[in-house]
Amino acid sequence: MSNPKFQIFNGTNSQFYFNLKSANGEKILSSEGYLSKTSCQNGIDSVKANAPYDSRYRRQVSSNNQYYFVLTGANGEVIGTSETYITQQARESGIDAVKKDAPRASIEDLTYQKAY
Repeated sequence: MSNPKFQIFNGTNSQFYFNLKSANGEKILSSEGYLSKTSCQNGIDSVKANAPYDSRYRRQVSSNNQYYFVLTGANGEVIGTSETYITQQARESGIDAVKKDAPRASIEDLTYQKAY
C-alpha cells in the first residue's frame, strides 16, 4: 500500500466499520459499528475533520498496561480507537500518523451487496 486509506467493511453483525490504514498498510485507527454505510462515511468525515487537533485525542492505558488512544469529535463522542502500543512513544507515533494521514486518506469500500 502506498497511500493511506480508510477501508469500509461489513462486520459479522451486519454493521459497517472502517479502519484507517497508514501508507505502510498498518491499521492505525478503527471505528465502532454503524447501522448504515452513510453513517460510517460520516464517521470518516468526522475523523478527517478532527484528526489534526491534538485536543481531540484521549491518551489511555489499558487494563494490561498497554497504551492506546481514542479520537473524539468536537462533541466528545468517540469516533475512532487505536491499536494498543507497548510504549507511550509508540502511542504518540500512532497519533502523529493519524494526524498526518487521515485528512488526505482515500476511501476504499470493501462492503458487499447481498444478492436476493
